[in-house]
Amino acid sequence: METAKLPHAMIQYLRCGYGTPLVLLHGFPLDSGIWSPVVPLLEKDFELILPNLRGFGGSVSNTAEYSLSDMAEDVIRLLDHLGIEKAVIAGHSMGGYIALAIAKSYPDRLLGLGLISTQVLPDTSERRQSRYQAAAQVEELGLEPLVKTMAEKLTLDSSLREVLSTIMRHQPEAGVKGALKGLAERPDQTSTLMHLHKPVLIIHGDADLLIPVDRAREMKELKPNSVLVVIPKAGHMPMMENPVETAASFRGFI
Repeated sequence: METAKLPHAMIQYLRCGYGTPLVLLHGFPLDSGIWSPVVPLLEKDFELILPNLRGFGGSVSNTAEYSLSDMAEDVIRLLDHLGIEKAVIAGHSMGGYIALAIAKSYPDRLLGLGLISTQVLPDTSERRQSRYQAAAQVEELGLEPLVKTMAEKLTLDSSLREVLSTIMRHQPEAGVKGALKGLAERPDQTSTLMHLHKPVLIIHGDADLLIPVDRAREMKELKPNSVLVVIPKAGHMPMMENPVETAASFRGFI
């Protein structure tokens, strides 16, 4: 992987393939490795940019406190670093929130928007409080309690849970805590999606235990001309649970 020194972070990224630029943003508390199953299926059609978001993988933040909008700014600055003016920006879960933040602040940089296992709604007050409690738990007990809780919700596939648990255990505690606070404070992006004049692709597993598939159907209602792909028997990780169908969704999108 390569590294870009940006104004407020050092971002690690993988760049491969040829064609339309496609940025794939990972979810929480993971890294760009979740996209590995779809890379060989997409790299002949897209120039893929897979960053480790600020605080994850080998990417380091210059500040302890930051928002998802700050993480979105990192992505734009990375595109500047790479000399890419416009790209399809697609995000999984937390990465989807960041993609929406980019759509809000930098719509002219988008060729299209991909929303994978994500939603436009902010946290409820109860969910927000649980994020702060989780950050405190990481501070006190480390990552293991969070890893055990998250692994059960990410997928029903027991072998895949082991892979995801390993990825989660390798994440820096500071990044996990920073992202939890950013997730808790993210805004409602309903208006952003409704008023975005770019192609929108929505991918969701019908067995997602973290974000119900109904959230995807609601986004489709908000954006009737969007493309909705519901992947049968997939949970929160369709790019790993069904990489063939996930990749095919992108190839027919732009």
